[in-house]
Amino acid sequence: MEGAKDPRNGGDSSPKQVSKKPRTSGHITEQEIHEEFSHHNLNVARINNGSFGSCPGSVLAAQKNWQLQFLQQPDDFYFNTLRKGILHSRTVIKNLINADDVDEISLVDNATTAAAIVLQQIGRAFAEGKFAKNDTVLMLHCAYEAVKKSIQAYVTRAGGSVIEVQLPFPVNSNEEIIAEFKRGLGKGKANGRKIRLAIIDHITAMPCVVIPVKELVKICREEGVEQVFVDAAHAIGSVDINVKEIGADFYVSNLHKWFFCPPSVSFLYCKKASLEFDVHHPVVSHEYGNGLPIESAWVGTRDYSSQLVVPAALEFVNRFEDGIHGIMKRNHEEVVKMGKMLAESWRTNLGSPPEMCAGMIMVGLPSRLRVSSEDDASRLRSHLRECHGVEVPIHYQGLRDGEEGVKDKDGVITAYARISHQIYNKFEDYCRFRDAVNHLAENRQICRTTSPE
Repeated sequence: MEGAKDPRNGGDSSPKQVSKKPRTSGHITEQEIHEEFSHHNLNVARINNGSFGSCPGSVLAAQKNWQLQFLQQPDDFYFNTLRKGILHSRTVIKNLINADDVDEISLVDNATTAAAIVLQQIGRAFAEGKFAKNDTVLMLHCAYEAVKKSIQAYVTRAGGSVIEVQLPFPVNSNEEIIAEFKRGLGKGKANGRKIRLAIIDHITAMPCVVIPVKELVKICREEGVEQVFVDAAHAIGSVDINVKEIGADFYVSNLHKWFFCPPSVSFLYCKKASLEFDVHHPVVSHEYGNGLPIESAWVGTRDYSSQLVVPAALEFVNRFEDGIHGIMKRNHEEVVKMGKMLAESWRTNLGSPPEMCAGMIMVGLPSRLRVSSEDDASRLRSHLRECHGVEVPIHYQGLRDGEEGVKDKDGVITAYARISHQIYNKFEDYCRFRDAVNHLAENRQICRTTSPE
């Protein structure tokens, strides 16, 4: 494993330290928050921070400074600045997530890239005969679609099989999730098969639920699962992360979703022991074979500024009372409050108890909207954007065989909105959404009549 003193890994100079601790005085004001996000479109109720995140003006300014440094003297930047800056960012992340060593942290573009890194080594093991045909990879049924496609591309075509754990939704408790996960593990181990990899979301994307990841990883260890990969795309900035307590081999989270970095940048944690697995960046450069952190730090000429502004993002969150923990608490409390307000207005339900959500929550939509397919959900989302200035994802929840579903006064609830709360959001954003849905329901405008995107 390459050490931080390797010149390819940032040299032996000590990077400037950014304190994890927030300021004790002079906290950011509401007016300053407004100014930091003044580049947002004020005509849109943006209650979808979960998809693309948000980046404050001060971090964008830091990014521009990095970009200019490169453009002013690219050779000097490449030889003397880039690696040190990336090492600094990795060190910040190492401290935030309680990793043992900075060499356990690599910076990549996004969680999709991290999934490719993990799944390619699984696919190679199948292709090279190290794993038996029909040994399996286990994942949640609501795993991110790009992860499912990566399994298809790298694992199933090499002879591996896949087990999807069907999670309940709406969900009422962690125990429901744990029970279904154990049932999925039993299927995966049937007929003498081995589960070579389990992929567990920390916060599922759609529908969004905080998963009891620490408990599921522990169960995987007890059941002999060889590797565990936690897809935590939404986690950093939303929930506390302690990778040593979680205990997974691999853990990825996007810094551009809830940690205020510009798109796109993520960290991939590989536990020291897991570095023995044959993991490589999917883009092969001249650093191939020098360890994943070094491979990831140079994948050819490109804009690395989003990876370099992690310390600036930490400085931004430290302007808030209690820092990132204060922001997480504020977002959780507000999204629960807004979710309850919407559910009360529409006389529907929440998709999970408040303790099973972070900065996002699922809210049932009135059955009178008659959402009966994924296409209907997509049309409704487009209609809300184009006609009401509301940006919010819509989830179609079809009934499985034998299910009665959750009902409101007019029928079965088949659609849920995933609302987010971030520090720039206002109460008026959710009122606009509430009123738009009430208008559609009162006028019996069903999804088939809304305009396609």
